[in-house]
Amino acid sequence: MIEREQLHRQGYALLRDAIPGNWLADLRAIFDANVQASEHWPVPRGMDWRHSLLDLDATVQAVCRLPQVLTVAGELIGERFFLSQVEGREPLAGGGHQQLHRDLSIQRPGDMVNAIAFFDDYGPDNGATRIVPGSHRPSPQQPPFDPNDETGVVQLSGTAGDILLFDVDLLHAGSRNVNGARRRSILINYCAQALYRTQLETAGLRGVRMDTREQFDPALLQQARQMAATRI
Repeated sequence: MIEREQLHRQGYALLRDAIPGNWLADLRAIFDANVQASEHWPVPRGMDWRHSLLDLDATVQAVCRLPQVLTVAGELIGERFFLSQVEGREPLAGGGHQQLHRDLSIQRPGDMVNAIAFFDDYGPDNGATRIVPGSHRPSPQQPPFDPNDETGVVQLSGTAGDILLFDVDLLHAGSRNVNGARRRSILINYCAQALYRTQLETAGLRGVRMDTREQFDPALLQQARQMAATRI
């Protein structure tokens, strides 16, 4: 179970082996079957990444709704929320490097959470994510953000089935896929319910085809997990 104070202090959680192992082969196949060239998306995608349009797949949707994932997303957002988007991403050989950045909340700090679900083993050699723990709530005294300053960066590594969740204001970046090994993943976005209308207006531009009307209540998610733990 994720420790609440630590989660809010660090701004992220890395859930090890969150995806059932017997789902992974199918998820990799789903990713590969739905890869779309950059020009086939409503808005062109980065040329050093492979992008997969897979948001209608039932297994992908099940990953987005794993109870542990929804519980952490709800704890970070702190109010009713919805699943806004999911798409597949993989850095190509020699590509994938990003400068540190924030995806930025919209109406208030913490109103959006991203998750990256890894379908392959990941590490510094094949483009794993870098993060700066605790960087999602900078103090007014801190100097202006320098995207080239990687002080405090943590390079993540792990195995297929792990899921990283983080506040969108946390400094993060993809890394270069040095050895060209596969590093398929899905990028998931959860938003506070107050953002629903705004997100719906841009769904077409983001290539979102799935139904996003379902709402999740953090309090009910916590109760369900506590009841499940009691039964165990």
